[in-house]
Amino acid sequence: MTYLDNNIINVAIPTIQRDLHLSIAGLEWVVSSYLLTLAGLLLVGGRLADVYGRRRLFLLGMAVFTLSSLAAGLAGSGDVLIASRAVQGVGAALLMPTTLAIIMATFTNVRERSMAIGIWAAAGALALALGPVLGGLISQHVRWGWIFLINVPVGLITFVIALLYVRESRAEATARQLDIPGLLTSALALFALTYALIEGGVKGWTAPLILGAFALAAVAAVAFGALEARSRNPMVDLAMFRRREFSGGTGTMMIWAFGILGIYFFTSLYLQETLGFSPTKAGLAFVPMALCVAVFAVLSPRIEARAGAHRTVAFGMLLMVVGLTLFARLGLRVSYDSLLPGFMLFGAGAGLMNVPLTNAVMHATPAARAGVASALLNASREVAGLLGITVIGAVLRTRQAAALRAGTGPVQAFVDGYHTGLLVTIALLAAGVVISYLTLRPRPAASSAPE
Repeated sequence: MTYLDNNIINVAIPTIQRDLHLSIAGLEWVVSSYLLTLAGLLLVGGRLADVYGRRRLFLLGMAVFTLSSLAAGLAGSGDVLIASRAVQGVGAALLMPTTLAIIMATFTNVRERSMAIGIWAAAGALALALGPVLGGLISQHVRWGWIFLINVPVGLITFVIALLYVRESRAEATARQLDIPGLLTSALALFALTYALIEGGVKGWTAPLILGAFALAAVAAVAFGALEARSRNPMVDLAMFRRREFSGGTGTMMIWAFGILGIYFFTSLYLQETLGFSPTKAGLAFVPMALCVAVFAVLSPRIEARAGAHRTVAFGMLLMVVGLTLFARLGLRVSYDSLLPGFMLFGAGAGLMNVPLTNAVMHATPAARAGVASALLNASREVAGLLGITVIGAVLRTRQAAALRAGTGPVQAFVDGYHTGLLVTIALLAAGVVISYLTLRPRPAASSAPE
């Protein structure tokens, strides 16, 4: 639910704008208000789950997310929709970290835990891939509000299941102290950074408000690091980053999110504005990729057992590079069949690398910090995804403007910019191949240890 709401709205944006008579700024905040509260509060949600109980926070987050989805689906004005989306982000910030932390606490057997994390990662990757499909189908054939209302029955059923079957878990008593300064500074840093990334392209990157937001994010981040280094019960144990599996895995996740979320956004525009696809057809174009994500996410634990996490993740990233390289060769006249190889390779790579990557990061984390570790992983993905949209968008617009000045037509100029954005992403994912291979390698002492 929380992953799906990241991008299900993208294809439905034109329909929402016509129905609610929204300005461009209002339309942007329909998307951005969810991301702002989600990214800003993820670390807070993860730490509260470790301290007060993961089941309790999961139920609270599910209730908030479900009720706000109902409000968003029934919204009759832009203000109500934006406010509901912001509250949705709060619910998602409580839900996301607790899900993975509950899995870590429930499954003590290493093999079962790896399988459970695999299902968790596959569900998230599949939701990201299916977002445009569902968004296109609902916005074109049903009222757009159903992109949010579909969360309500799912939320109610999941709430009951969790109430009956999920047992409570939390950190040990010695680690159950709230680090209030850490909570405040981390939330402030993430809020300010997310706001600057969202609004920078609209207000201008040199606007005083944007520069001030970046400065505030930097100051709050430095303060957070200093406070955590001195705290007896830190919110984030900085020693986690000394483990190459954790820091390298989180860095790889950021590279993956930068590429997949950034390109996702602009590929939807390419399909509709350049190739002339309808919202439904544009969404259906992502179906082969979604199927490949699901299939290879299921296969990846077996491949990881034979080849190791480092080889599996690196090979998955390499498949994504090949898929994007095929996309970089597409132009103005492209058939549906021509899209399939790039989409399928990209989906296969995303499915293959996501499960072992999540496994490697979470297995390098102390059980008492599972909520915060999950929050860090999710927060890094959300911020990197926003950064991807921002950076790739800036590259695209710069190349597009240069092409227009050279006399190129508007449609071809957009394609030129899109291709340049793809090349930047390809280079970054290629670096991710090397980083993941080096940082996720098994340690010599641990490789011979019994399971």
